[in-house]
Amino acid sequence: MPKLAAFPKAYMTALCKDGTMKLAEWIEIASRLDIDGLEWYAGFLEMQDEQNWPDFRQQVEDKGMVIPMLCCSPDFTHPDRGFRADQVVQQKNWIRMISTLGGSYCRVLSGQKRPSLTREEGIIYTIECIQACLPFAADNGVTLIIENHYKDDFWKFPEFAQPMDIFCDIVNRIDHPNFGVNYDPSNTYLIGEDPLELLRRVAPRVVTMHASDRYLKEGSLEDLRAEEMGAEGYAQRLCHGEVGQGLNDFDSIFQIAKDAGFGSPERNPESWISIEDGVDGIEQLERSAIFLRQKIAQYWP
Repeated sequence: MPKLAAFPKAYMTALCKDGTMKLAEWIEIASRLDIDGLEWYAGFLEMQDEQNWPDFRQQVEDKGMVIPMLCCSPDFTHPDRGFRADQVVQQKNWIRMISTLGGSYCRVLSGQKRPSLTREEGIIYTIECIQACLPFAADNGVTLIIENHYKDDFWKFPEFAQPMDIFCDIVNRIDHPNFGVNYDPSNTYLIGEDPLELLRRVAPRVVTMHASDRYLKEGSLEDLRAEEMGAEGYAQRLCHGEVGQGLNDFDSIFQIAKDAGFGSPERNPESWISIEDGVDGIEQLERSAIFLRQKIAQYWP
């Protein structure tokens, strides 16, 4: 049966930029939710000091939770080889981080979709960098999970591997026991593609999932495209909504995932679903957790 985690989407600026919120506050808030763990973010300000890592693990475990997965954003598509090498070093540091925190999943991405980047260049750069990290991940008992991503909060350009065909091409070219997929259904809508089609294509490789429901406050996907290029962070017209209230068909998502072995003791004994919402308040996050608990009990009784 999958376990449930939460990510502090509403508090990213406070935890990562201006420091107006401490991780201890987020841990306390999250402990009141019906969840099993916290998805961590490598860019939390208090994580810059490596000596803090064991203490935060203990704080979370003292609340009866664990830290199963680390959300980080390597940028492997930069044209400069030295920059990419530095990103590999950084990714290995993040692998050490999640290992110290007691988790076993560490996100990887392709990188930013820079205007000059060709399709094959981006794929080759991404695969080379991920493969450079995999032996280190295996040595630390960590699985690298690539997400069908939209855009990091602090990037200028959206994800290179956002299109389904590029994402699947990268996944299919990497065959390693410590490599899998973190599936996020709502990201697929943002490029005008079908999230269920993507899931069917990668379901056997999915080991973790993000549960989110996004919507556009105004305008169209074409307006979003124009706004997202070259500006740091998310486009202003884009919002995270309450899970179960948006476009995603979670019944179909969970059925496809279960049929492929997600959540089964044989194939995926440590499967996690992490909630990405709460931007409109902790009550929203509470409702999302209740909704997902009900769905998990329905499909993995």
